[in-house]
Amino acid sequence: MKAVALTHYLPIENPESFLDVELPKPVAAGRDILVAVKAVSINPVDTKVRGPKDIVEETPRVLGWDASGIVESVGPDVTLFNVGDEVYYAGDITRSGSNAEFQLVDERIVGAKPKSLSFAEAAALPLTTITAYEAFFDRLKIDRNGADKGQTVLIIGAGGGVGSIGIQLAKAAGLVVIATASRPETTAWVKELGADHVVNHREPMVEQVRALGLQHVDHIAIFNDMRHWETAVELIRPEGAIVTIDDTEQPMPMAGMKVKAASLHWEFMFARAMHQTPDMIEQHNLLNYVAGEIDAGRIRTTLDTVLSPINAENMRKAHALVETGKAKGKVVVESF
Repeated sequence: MKAVALTHYLPIENPESFLDVELPKPVAAGRDILVAVKAVSINPVDTKVRGPKDIVEETPRVLGWDASGIVESVGPDVTLFNVGDEVYYAGDITRSGSNAEFQLVDERIVGAKPKSLSFAEAAALPLTTITAYEAFFDRLKIDRNGADKGQTVLIIGAGGGVGSIGIQLAKAAGLVVIATASRPETTAWVKELGADHVVNHREPMVEQVRALGLQHVDHIAIFNDMRHWETAVELIRPEGAIVTIDDTEQPMPMAGMKVKAASLHWEFMFARAMHQTPDMIEQHNLLNYVAGEIDAGRIRTTLDTVLSPINAENMRKAHALVETGKAKGKVVVESF
């Protein structure tokens, strides 16, 4: 099968950073399904894993943790899917990735592709959707069905992939969304997705939020990096909660959290698959739920840029775009 892989971890400008290779076609066993990959999207995790380091792979390594495609075959223990089903998923960071014609993935972390979306539109969603969904509904315990209607959420880094779907999930749950953006195009983007208010994260945010008439906010999601930690601590309400997806070496003073009895939660969407948690199937369930919301017209894809075909040249272009940190929405590469 065709695949885009690497043997050395290099700057994306290096033509050897990705290679077009031929690899054996995998065989499904156990609860695995074999997916014929139709489209993949690129996330910051891809660029971080691919980034320069002194490691050489003896056999080509395939990256990629966002895909849509068609079930080619199923393992003997599979009960959720049949050959020919259209699916979307983010996969497992400990296994071979989606930048290949065929990929093995555990059925419990796969969802039925939204019927109303193309493969490219669907591939833009899984990793960011799982991340935002788990951040809000599993970590912060927001009720997805509207029991917390009217509560406020500040989404820091709202114009990126996770923030773009996060805005929509929060609005669907009835929350008042305060989104951060710093450029005219990302400001317009987050408003288009439903943000009630927009503040500039390159300027002091405490003053901007309080100018909206809010002393504190109920929930905060940090969907970029932790340089805004002290701002988040200042703005979170007493007994409120902050969720973040970024590990950091920056200082994270906790005194302000303590006196507010506020809580901090980490979201890592690969945790369930990596540790084979008993509730792994919840990713299957949530992807199916979001697919239903999409097909009902309540949530839209966050796709922004499409490249074709899936090859080393276009993968380098996609990674370079994501590495700028200025992409709004998602970058997808489709079709072998």
